[in-house]
Amino acid sequence: MADHVDRVLGQWHAQRPDLDVSPMAVIGRLNRLARLVEGELRKTFAEHELDTASFDVLATLRRSEPPHRLTPTELMRASMVTSGAITQRLDRLEARGLVVRSPNEHDGRGVVVSLTDAGRDLIDRTLPDHLATENRLLDALSKTERAALADTLKQLLESLGDG
Repeated sequence: MADHVDRVLGQWHAQRPDLDVSPMAVIGRLNRLARLVEGELRKTFAEHELDTASFDVLATLRRSEPPHRLTPTELMRASMVTSGAITQRLDRLEARGLVVRSPNEHDGRGVVVSLTDAGRDLIDRTLPDHLATENRLLDALSKTERAALADTLKQLLESLGDG
């Protein structure tokens, strides 16, 4: 059964038979898959009054060692966004009472960000639904296929410098 990408490849083969368009089979499907996955994850986060960025910060703090406290720089590195983006995320989460910024006892100029009890409760309620969504999205693959795909994607990411 042909999918959208197969149809696009067929069109390119007909119009430009001199080109190897096979990379489009992978990249095109990855792009389409990313859009579908992001849409489903956004729905799950919205059920918990979160967006992807807020979930990312709360999850990063929650999976860190107790007392679930990181500097903004550590959060920025973990989520690979700019310092301005982290500041905006933290401002929104702090306004909702989900995180708190405190002076850094090791660096008088800096701050540390901690989960509040409300933030921890929210991420602990959201995570099972998030995992259920991810499992549903991967239902078509066996455990073995999931592991093979994860390994292949890891290899590709590492080859592109994302280690």
